[in-house]
Amino acid sequence: MLRIAKGLFFLLAAIAMLWCAERYVPYGSVAEGLNIPASEPVKIGKVERSCDDQNPDWRDQQVVDGVDVDRSNYCEPDSPQSIAAFVKGTNRVSMSVLMKTALSPDAIVKGKDLDGDGDPDEIHIRLEVMELNGNSTDSDELLVPEYRIAPGIKPGFWVFTPKGRGMSTRTVDTIEAVPLVRMPSPVIRVEQGDKVKITLENTHYLPHSIHLHGVDHPYVDSNGEGNDGVPQTSETMVMPGESRTYEFQPRQTGSMAYHCHVQPATHILMGLIGMLVVEENRPNNWVQTFNVGGGHVRHSSKGVKQDYDREFDMQYQGVDKELHSLVQKANDPRLIAQSINQKYDVTDREADYFLLNGRSFPYTLRESTVQVKPNSKVKLRVFNAGGEALALHSHGHKATITHYDGVEHNPIAQITRDVYSIAPAQRLDLMLSTKDDGLHAYGEGIWLIHDHFESGITSNGMAPGGGVSAIIYDKYLNKMGMPKTQGVDVSPYFTKEFYEGDYPVWELSDPEGVFGKVAKVLPRSLDIIIFGLSLGLAGAFMILFFREISSRNE
Repeated sequence: MLRIAKGLFFLLAAIAMLWCAERYVPYGSVAEGLNIPASEPVKIGKVERSCDDQNPDWRDQQVVDGVDVDRSNYCEPDSPQSIAAFVKGTNRVSMSVLMKTALSPDAIVKGKDLDGDGDPDEIHIRLEVMELNGNSTDSDELLVPEYRIAPGIKPGFWVFTPKGRGMSTRTVDTIEAVPLVRMPSPVIRVEQGDKVKITLENTHYLPHSIHLHGVDHPYVDSNGEGNDGVPQTSETMVMPGESRTYEFQPRQTGSMAYHCHVQPATHILMGLIGMLVVEENRPNNWVQTFNVGGGHVRHSSKGVKQDYDREFDMQYQGVDKELHSLVQKANDPRLIAQSINQKYDVTDREADYFLLNGRSFPYTLRESTVQVKPNSKVKLRVFNAGGEALALHSHGHKATITHYDGVEHNPIAQITRDVYSIAPAQRLDLMLSTKDDGLHAYGEGIWLIHDHFESGITSNGMAPGGGVSAIIYDKYLNKMGMPKTQGVDVSPYFTKEFYEGDYPVWELSDPEGVFGKVAKVLPRSLDIIIFGLSLGLAGAFMILFFREISSRNE
């Protein structure tokens, strides 16, 4: 009888426990007949201003030191003084203009007019290597100079940058990087036939080089030294504190590239890659040598202006947060080199963040939209600088592919489409017509342009993110250059909470809380009492059971 009684008690205890467990509805479960409570309220967190609007006068069309600077509607436009220095050269602009930039006086030296057509043909460019969001000796949490690709997201990067003057942060009181030091490595423009020198001053703690990708250049320079940037075949690496000058005189025009060729499997992915454009030789053709950050070219070449109303540079790339966090874990160059080149396995790489001109959505809305007028032609130079294929899709427009890798496509065979497949390191030149004919364009509006690989529109798995941008007609821009949207409130996207996965994606568009954060349904008071008694009974009889077994064994 005792055994039967014990068995019944154990059975009742088990039934009570199961009954209580069924009354508990965990997150994400569905239970018939139960009243699920309303969604939990969610704090949106600190919402950043969509546009700080710090220098609204920079947007205006203006003439600086004799340089025509086109209007830019961007929220964060380039400094007109910097553009003047990029065009004339840091050795030719006035001191008052140069001092309003962060450029070194020898960053861009423009020399003689060798062919007598009114523009300089000797160009000497000096580049440095800088680290963004690197480890700081002052604090385990301080990443300097700070550069955010989206709210709260700060991977580590290495970038080529025009030779600067002074600090890499805006002021002594902030850790934010100066605009000159940023992702991506700057677009470089020269003219066909120019005698160009690029001096790499290696200000970094690891060795680097420059390889001119697709650019017409000799294997050795005028001194007989290696000129291809490949340590295994051409020359030794440029060690920290050293410099090397690369020479070329391009005979062919087009959209090319340049990148580091020291451990390129990781150095390119870290950000040491940029576009290099060779423009057609035209009289009095003062080209904008640098386009820092890409986007709108505010001083296009004579050849581009002949055929197009506006021009934009668009560089896409992906970021594996595992690789880009390695520079944030140590200060010793030996440890960083070991972790990046020996312990990190690039064959296991998976991109977590996707960038357009060094930013992810929503920051792409500030400085990387394609801003157009009706019945105009726009030139897009698109560069896939990442390790993943790119399927670039334009809403409301079908652009025409005019050049592949800097080589003009046969005009008769040029392709007009709305998805453009671009392999890693490949460049496409696109002609975007805004003629409202139902083929090239569907009319004015805010039309997305994005990677159609779905991962490419996410940031650490959260969407929308990645390199999402838009083709925006001027009438749909507000006075700060931001799109006048009429859909979902974009405020949550300007919080780090959204990209940390803490904020429901439809919260502000869902006043009834249907899709909000689901609260757990806690057991009712009676359930809790019965559940506790059942556990107590089960525990007591387990003790009695083991005592009886122990006594029998004795």
